[in-house]
Amino acid sequence: MRFKPKDRIILALDTDNLDQAKKLVLMLKDYIKIFKVGNQLFTRFGQEIIKILKNNDCSIFLDLKFHDIPNTVARAGEEVMKLGVFMFNIHTLGGSSMMKECVASCKRLAETEDLQCPYIIGVTILTSIDQKDLFNLGFNRKMKDQVLNLASSAKEAGLDGVVASPNEVRDIKQLCGKDFLTVVPGIRPSWALKDDHQRLSTPAKAFEEGADYIVIGRPITAAKDPIEATLKIYEEIEALEQRL
Repeated sequence: MRFKPKDRIILALDTDNLDQAKKLVLMLKDYIKIFKVGNQLFTRFGQEIIKILKNNDCSIFLDLKFHDIPNTVARAGEEVMKLGVFMFNIHTLGGSSMMKECVASCKRLAETEDLQCPYIIGVTILTSIDQKDLFNLGFNRKMKDQVLNLASSAKEAGLDGVVASPNEVRDIKQLCGKDFLTVVPGIRPSWALKDDHQRLSTPAKAFEEGADYIVIGRPITAAKDPIEATLKIYEEIEALEQRL
């Protein structure tokens, strides 16, 4: 494994309070490199939070989960590129044409305007959804089979990786290759509450399964001491490395 946890932990800034978000960035930027900006924060403070993060040399995972007709998602992807983010995501359930057009449009823009193309990753099945929910939505496959099918479609469409639960990471790597990125939410340290995730894992277990990045929010952001919480997560990961 051998990596710096700072480079692989993504902190979720899931708040509608800009001052709180800024406080977390300033407090944790020496411990965490990548920050996730989701729908709540971006809808209210889009350009402001992006500016705060860039001014503090932080990388941005823009988690807006685009899901629309191909042209709309492609145009949205182009606008995201202009923000200079590290990574953004789209829904794999939007279909192959949507994913392919988004990738192609972003690559064209990168060439014509000399921009860095961010990682484009696909959301498979949300970690808040369990097998019963999946069947109720009309999917007849087992959870892992459905996720693997969507991951395969994402790779074929040219995406850089997928968002998936810890339970599917190892199989995704075997199916799509070790260079196909896996970004894993639903991360809860051994000492944290489960919250609203159904398919979750500890940080160490997710990395042991092969995750490239893990997304953590409330165990750090809601902690009495966010720095202490972050360092405890570091310890869990480092303990795994010593066992391997």
